[in-house]
Amino acid sequence: MDPTALFTDALRAAISPTAAAYALAAIGLNLQFGYAGLVNLGFAGTMAAGAYGLAIVVVSGGPFWAGIVVGAATAAVFSLLVALPTVRLRADYLAMTTIATAEILRLILRSSWARPVTGGVNGLQRFANEFYALSPFGTRSFAIGPVIVPGRTLWLIVVAWALVAIVAVVIGAIVRSPWGRTVVAIRQDEDLARALGKNTFAIKVQVMVVGGVCAALAGSVLVTDQQNANPDNFGTPLTFMLYAIVILGGAGRILAPIAGAILFWVLLSVTDGILRALADASTAAGGWFGQDQAGAARYILVGVGLVLVIVFRPQGLLARAARRPSGATA
Repeated sequence: MDPTALFTDALRAAISPTAAAYALAAIGLNLQFGYAGLVNLGFAGTMAAGAYGLAIVVVSGGPFWAGIVVGAATAAVFSLLVALPTVRLRADYLAMTTIATAEILRLILRSSWARPVTGGVNGLQRFANEFYALSPFGTRSFAIGPVIVPGRTLWLIVVAWALVAIVAVVIGAIVRSPWGRTVVAIRQDEDLARALGKNTFAIKVQVMVVGGVCAALAGSVLVTDQQNANPDNFGTPLTFMLYAIVILGGAGRILAPIAGAILFWVLLSVTDGILRALADASTAAGGWFGQDQAGAARYILVGVGLVLVIVFRPQGLLARAARRPSGATA
């Protein structure tokens, strides 16, 4: 087990486009769950709507930038359609309805009759070449500390983390505005907010739509990195990982989802490296613990760690112990 290799892998995971995509998604989910108290278990479906909006436009011959706009608009419309009949529901019914809606969308995207548009179970591939052609870094590789990154990957890293910074600033300004304070008031006591004349239904719908746009950007970054929009990449496990990130960082805080996403991928990388080294040693000694077991065990360990965080540090690892209930701090 090489500590230097573990550190290098952890750093690579921390700065990766995947971590940036999860940070973007966690910011949107944190707005819905951490600030408004909406338990949306179909968040991955909103990401799929944005990702496929981008992929379908580009595969059909449209420009990449238009795909981003269409993807964001598609996710906003999807969020609106989900929100209108559901945000009046109690939290548990809202959770069940949103997870069912996201699963319906996933099944539609992978269906045989939708294959001419969505690619069916195989999805849509190789549609981000126009984006990578804009890279100022060329085909060379660059060193970020001990991590060697190809120029095209560095281009996506720069764009993705710039998006994270921009979205964090915008959401931060939003939650500090009177509208944002109303959102927090609804989470704390919706009846009181309604009694004070606030249209709580409209505000919760707006929260779902704004969070959906963040999800669309996250989904677009993911499929651009993978050059593959596949419906099975946007299943329920993705939503659960995003909730883990929000809880890990601390729900209801502006920067916590970003730090939570980085920490989540660093933990996965480190545990994966350690477990795979143990698996190699076990295999060499004729033991039962192999690479297949190591792949599953890393998620088990992270899950156990998340349970411990919820029990002993429910405000999140990165939050102050005595956090103010308004949730409007950075």
